Amino acid sequence: MKHSAIVWFRQDLRLHDNEAITTALRMAEEVVPVYVFDERTFTGTTRFGFPKTGKFRARFILESVEDLRKQLRKLGCDLVIRIGKPECVVSDMAKELKCSWVLCNRERTQEEVQVQDALEKKLWSAGVELLYTRGKMLYHTQDLPMPVHHTPDVFTQFRKENENITPVRLPFPAPTVMPPLPTGLERGDLPKLQDFGLPEFEQDSRTAWGFKGGETEGLRRLQYYLWEKDLIKSYKETRNGLVGSDYSSKFSPWLAQGCLSPKQIYHEIKRYEQERGGNESTYWLFFELLWRDYFRLLGKKYTNRIFLKSGPQNKPQKHLRNHFDTFNIWSEGRTGVPFIDANMNELNATGFMSNRGRQNVASFLVKDLKVNWQMGAEYFESQLLDYDPCSNWGNWNYVAGVGSDPREDRYFNILTQAKNYDPRGEFVRLWCPELALVPPEKIHRPDLITAAERGLYQIGAYPKAVVRIEKWAH
Repeated sequence: MKHSAIVWFRQDLRLHDNEAITTALRMAEEVVPVYVFDERTFTGTTRFGFPKTGKFRARFILESVEDLRKQLRKLGCDLVIRIGKPECVVSDMAKELKCSWVLCNRERTQEEVQVQDALEKKLWSAGVELLYTRGKMLYHTQDLPMPVHHTPDVFTQFRKENENITPVRLPFPAPTVMPPLPTGLERGDLPKLQDFGLPEFEQDSRTAWGFKGGETEGLRRLQYYLWEKDLIKSYKETRNGLVGSDYSSKFSPWLAQGCLSPKQIYHEIKRYEQERGGNESTYWLFFELLWRDYFRLLGKKYTNRIFLKSGPQNKPQKHLRNHFDTFNIWSEGRTGVPFIDANMNELNATGFMSNRGRQNVASFLVKDLKVNWQMGAEYFESQLLDYDPCSNWGNWNYVAGVGSDPREDRYFNILTQAKNYDPRGEFVRLWCPELALVPPEKIHRPDLITAAERGLYQIGAYPKAVVRIEKWAH
């Protein structure tokens, strides 16, 4: 009797370092790769009414799935594509093919857990075993020096307990050949954005993000950033940049969809250090991978508390309001604070925002506008190319002062940040072209702008902020 296994792809859209594929090929003679576009994720809305998956990330995922199919076809196999509810689609297919196993990457946040639990229940009733595999993290949890529920609440402690002690396992090699799909199994067509009610669009020419989704592009970016351009050697100095594509690695969208393995990146960093030398910058890229693991472990530790307004600290936030008018001013880039508006304009036009920008716009929404941080977190969920539940909500927890670290209560002086990171207003001029004629020395100095120059009214929550930036230029 031929043993069959389904590999259900989720946020692991790659063949390199894919434990599910490796395990399935070892256990079964017939391996069926499947990707299901979850109709709830691609057409649903968040609690505050934002699309759960905006057009930028949706296209990135479509490109990633298309690339995965191409790679599988090169190996003699194919990718089965469906639209629906994964727990129904995958269980029905497993019954139809008389599979012994379904393998998938295990997720830890609520919506994803509900889907995998529902699938496991359906498969169990049909006598099919659901096997969970790993691949999202740098570390394997069983290699950590503490159980997940004892993950330190302070990142520095977590880092010190792991960075020089916990091993990073070698990536699984990508397969070189795979068995063909069962005869008669419909492959399915790759959907288009319009199938999810999303518009086709052209990439904004100003974007710092000019890349496609998929494992092929992710590995190409890794090669480019480390080996072709040696950009990693100055990462720590350039990572707070705002303009261009090379000031930071830009790995995060591929990491979020699993097109790049964090273990693959780590071992490439180590190879780079051995061959070309390490420095503070090569370490700092590893440091950022540690943060990803840390947020995922906190998501496991605190479960749904990372999504609650009071956060892991269970800290009341009664002063923060669900005020849509103020929120819309922020989300649409109409605050009149050039640095905030430029970052929001970039996000809305491209699906991308720098790490420096994210910290500033989040702080401004929460600390200055007094708007519920959950609205910002959900808006990022909708818009970001690189949305990852644990990293996104973990970062918003910290900015809002409700994260696990009791010392964290971040506030950013926006004007100081703007002067430090965009001193000549290059970024602001790019994304707020209405300010093109404002002299560089005035671009972040509303106190130097006369009332006649700006035609003026102000936000009470941030008295120095000019709202009508379209009249700021003279």
